[in-house]
Amino acid sequence: MTDASDFQSIPTTTLAELLGGRQVMDLGIRPLWGPMPRLAGPAFTVRCPPGDNLMLHAAIYRAEAGSVVVVESGDVEYALAGGNVCAVAQRRGIAGFVLDGVIRDVGEVREAGFPVVARGVVPIPGVKKAVLPLNERVTCGGVAVDAGDVVVADEDGVVVVPGGRRAEVLAGARARLEKEAAESLDEWEAAHRARVDEILDAGGFEG
Repeated sequence: MTDASDFQSIPTTTLAELLGGRQVMDLGIRPLWGPMPRLAGPAFTVRCPPGDNLMLHAAIYRAEAGSVVVVESGDVEYALAGGNVCAVAQRRGIAGFVLDGVIRDVGEVREAGFPVVARGVVPIPGVKKAVLPLNERVTCGGVAVDAGDVVVADEDGVVVVPGGRRAEVLAGARARLEKEAAESLDEWEAAHRARVDEILDAGGFEG
């Protein structure tokens, strides 16, 4: 059985080639410190209205160890979490946060080594009022995310692997990486140049 942790060794670039752009979050959602280790795990999904962070704060006590907490917010004026929330999440074994929003206390988070991928940093905290369901479909960075989907984030971006396609995508990614590892740069260059020249010739390029 395929485990989400199996994706820890798979680059987002490889996954993006297999899944296409629709499963890649927009470039505004980036690691907030680096070099950040690759983040991979099953999504625990959260929805927070603008300016409110209650459900993320609730999620750190409900998400299982190894989970990636994925938050739909879209608000960049109020922080969804700070240093203590990230520290508790880390202590409880949560793999990291992927947030369509912002946090604060990034220095503390960086020092602790807790992976956070988000839109940025702001010092103003959100309020805690809105009670909403957890683990329902959310949209984060323009991608629909269901609970249990595999979320992989590294310095190149964030990719969401649909839960029902775990085994297929993992097998395809491993095969692609194995093929790339067996190919020398000279071999790659020769094939690449031949392909580029073929396209140029077909387009009537002269030069």
